[in-house]
Amino acid sequence: MNVHTSTEAETVARILGEAARRHFGGPASIEALSRQSGGASRQTWSFDAVVSGERHALILRRDPPAQGKTERERSVTIDRATEFRVLRAAHAAGVRAPEPLFELTPRDGLGEAYVMRRVGGIAIARKLLRDAPYETARGRIAGQLGEILARIHATDTGTLPPLPRREAADHIAELRRSLDALGQPQPVFELALTWLDRRKPAPLERPVLVHGDYRTGNYLVDETGVTTILDWELAHLGDPVEDLGWLCVKSWRFGAIDRPAGGFGSREELWAAYERAGGGTVDPVRAHWWEVFGTVHWGIICLNQAWKHLSGSIKSMEHASIGRRAVETEVDLLQLLKQGA
Repeated sequence: MNVHTSTEAETVARILGEAARRHFGGPASIEALSRQSGGASRQTWSFDAVVSGERHALILRRDPPAQGKTERERSVTIDRATEFRVLRAAHAAGVRAPEPLFELTPRDGLGEAYVMRRVGGIAIARKLLRDAPYETARGRIAGQLGEILARIHATDTGTLPPLPRREAADHIAELRRSLDALGQPQPVFELALTWLDRRKPAPLERPVLVHGDYRTGNYLVDETGVTTILDWELAHLGDPVEDLGWLCVKSWRFGAIDRPAGGFGSREELWAAYERAGGGTVDPVRAHWWEVFGTVHWGIICLNQAWKHLSGSIKSMEHASIGRRAVETEVDLLQLLKQGA
């Protein structure tokens, strides 16, 4: 689905043509420009740059002026310049991440933005979980995600731009602030936050690069398996098990609830692949804590999306429908807390 006006597309094409000329060193024509659907706070544009007869398949990531973001969203997301440098470090470390090519300048007029190479594959969970072309890939995805995650966590932190460090206590405090800002009692989420606070893992001596949103829907897959990891705007330094727990949150299984690893495999399969690829030994108790945290995190995100719609700050059926999913996470939380009692 293309989401843009012809005037906006013409402006973006003109600016991209000039930026591509600077990068590639020759006149560039922009073809097949299309803004991808989704991403209300960040725009993703797909396009081809043709330079001296050579076609480059590219993606533009940009931030329009901030609209409708909560204070927490503004505080935890990194800017495009930082994301560009995180991607560059991860790609250089051998992570299956898009190759970042160049940044746009303030004079270009598109806000914070950068361009990376386009990678093939789809991210639509219902297709990956059901469609025949991905039958072989389905048996590989859980293991591949474990291997890729081990490489992400092994990225030399000395090659990264300055990133926030977030420990378990920091995450809990952020979620409490976000929940309190809603001004409505939420007994299940409050119970879960208390459970988390009482059992929070000790900080690691050496935090690692954490992707921050490592889940089904944020990676691309073709018939052979995972091709690339997307959406790095929540990258930070912290506990590697955070990513493992987030991937296993029930909402990211998209109905395949008996396969916790993103809907494609068991936790044990994911952990074993992670460990074989050089990741540290996974403590099941620590992993359970981070899965509970991830479920609380997603539930409070759902509540905030509902609030945006109900308050009128963003009138959106998408926000409203996501908001309704908060009830699902309450059920998930009660089950998880019983398991970890």
